[in-house]
Amino acid sequence: MWKPRASAAAESDMSSNPEPVRAAPSVAQAEPARQRTAAPDQAVIGKGVTLKGEVTGSDPVFVDGRVEGAIHIPGERVTVGKNGSVVGRSGSGAACITAREIVILGSVTGDISAGERVDLRAGASLTGNVTTARVSIEDGAYFRGGIDIRKEDPNTVPAAARFEAVQPV
Repeated sequence: MWKPRASAAAESDMSSNPEPVRAAPSVAQAEPARQRTAAPDQAVIGKGVTLKGEVTGSDPVFVDGRVEGAIHIPGERVTVGKNGSVVGRSGSGAACITAREIVILGSVTGDISAGERVDLRAGASLTGNVTTARVSIEDGAYFRGGIDIRKEDPNTVPAAARFEAVQPV
């Protein structure tokens, strides 16, 4: 048998006289002031930009435009966005992208070399050889070339990622 709750009457009173809506505090008000450490800025090559030549630097690079030449960012990540295109100079013999990590969502024509890893995401297109320690190719990515897996340099791998086998005493 169904019995009405005693709080049903109280709920109906609350619905006729709702509590006023209060504005949520902004993020700046909610968080106490704290010092922020400056992270290196990411260089962006936008959709409408075409660069011919060599791109070098020490900050991460995001390519959403077109680069005709080489990108040499040895200690950072290079990301080729969906709209991005990198075309290496034919016959140069050098890699068209050299970086610690390379993530490709757009298209790259030429050899690439990464110290740690290469990621080819769905929709990516790579025509060229890959030299890296780790490679990941998602379903839907196009790849034509060879892969040369190199050992990671133990000096560049973070200490937390390294481990040694412990022998029982």
